[in-house]
Amino acid sequence: MNTSVLRPYLDTFPSVGEGCYLDPLCVVIGDVALAENVSVWPFAVIRGDVNSIRIGRNSNVQDHCMLHVSHKNEAKPQGSPLTIGEETTIGHHVVLHGCTIGNRVLVGMKTVILDDAVIEDEVMIGAGSLVPPKKRLESGYLYVGNPVRQVRPLSEDEKAFLTYSAAHYVRVMNNHKPNLEK
Repeated sequence: MNTSVLRPYLDTFPSVGEGCYLDPLCVVIGDVALAENVSVWPFAVIRGDVNSIRIGRNSNVQDHCMLHVSHKNEAKPQGSPLTIGEETTIGHHVVLHGCTIGNRVLVGMKTVILDDAVIEDEVMIGAGSLVPPKKRLESGYLYVGNPVRQVRPLSEDEKAFLTYSAAHYVRVMNNHKPNLEK
């Protein structure tokens, strides 16, 4: 495990589960907990400085992603933490800010999901979409657009692909790990 990518914020240090892969060019800061087999790819930034970030097992955060949170305050005592479920794929260049993402979700490249949005389990979000604050995306559907809109139910093959995508990234990260040990 490359610990040089892990940085504390004040007295809080990231927690990394077994089997994780942190690319040497990513950075994980502060109150962040990665469950087992999470992969974080080059130039991804996961910054849990003013609130918490939790990422579930077998999920992946791909290249150039930016994950952040909103702070706690008097008007909003919990602020907006960021939670990502299990077996979820966060595509390249995605911005996630203080939202909740369920299990077996695919967030397409260059998508932006803002504070207090909730993405239920088994959802696909098309590339370049914008999920506005407090928007809820119902389980079992494809969503696209700016702002995002529900397009159609997912097929059984698409639902199976959500699990496949996460498992594929676990395999790919395991192929990358020996390169870090050289």
